[in-house]
Amino acid sequence: MNILIIEDETRAANQLQLMLKACDFEFELLDIIDTVEDAVLWFQKNNIPDLVFMDIQLADGLSFEIFQKIEVVAPIIFTTAFDQYAIQAFRVNSVDYLLKPIQKDDLDRALDKFIRSSKPATVDTTILKQLLNGMQGMQATPKREGLLVKEGNGFVQIKVSELLYCYSEDSITFGVTADKRFIIEETLDELFSSLDQNKFYKINRSQIVAKTSIQKIDPYFNHRVKLSISHPRDQEFIVSRPKTSDFKKWMNK
Repeated sequence: MNILIIEDETRAANQLQLMLKACDFEFELLDIIDTVEDAVLWFQKNNIPDLVFMDIQLADGLSFEIFQKIEVVAPIIFTTAFDQYAIQAFRVNSVDYLLKPIQKDDLDRALDKFIRSSKPATVDTTILKQLLNGMQGMQATPKREGLLVKEGNGFVQIKVSELLYCYSEDSITFGVTADKRFIIEETLDELFSSLDQNKFYKINRSQIVAKTSIQKIDPYFNHRVKLSISHPRDQEFIVSRPKTSDFKKWMNK
């Protein structure tokens, strides 16, 4: 069984590989891809994989853009941190839909469904566009205002509006305000999906910045940009190359 993983978070991709190896399921991993652009090129140059695990939100946009550029006939299992209300909708238009963080029982069930199906479902682009419109509607709904973070042996709540940026380091998610750094018990993807994305931007695999914290934007090599952020705490903020164009559009909103 040949499998392709399309996922922009290294940690999530590695976890999925480990979980697949723990399943009673023989497979060969063809590649791990983290952008829409690279996925389109891969499908154009390679044979159709037997199964694709595809994250909804990639480094340079939503994975649905892949289907707008090329025909993809491979069976898809979507993975994402979007909330439970989207799950049933995506299950009717793919092999299955797995909510992050992926649970082994859910992965086992999705693989069993795929193996037992004589003709696994492929993506219907018409339905996909309808689902995309629905997801964009969900993103327009009010986002969280509070965030529970660790402090000592307990927890405190901070206002999301106080966040300057968040980042992931050694599999731990940190949030930074003007005077403190906190541990957040969520993955960076889970956190980002719950934030108002008019106010926060995931500039690369490991950093989210608040628009209000950005003081200056400078050119950086390889067609990227570097941000000057309030209270950087020895962090460098480099917008990844695939996201640079979209980031500039976001800043202009």
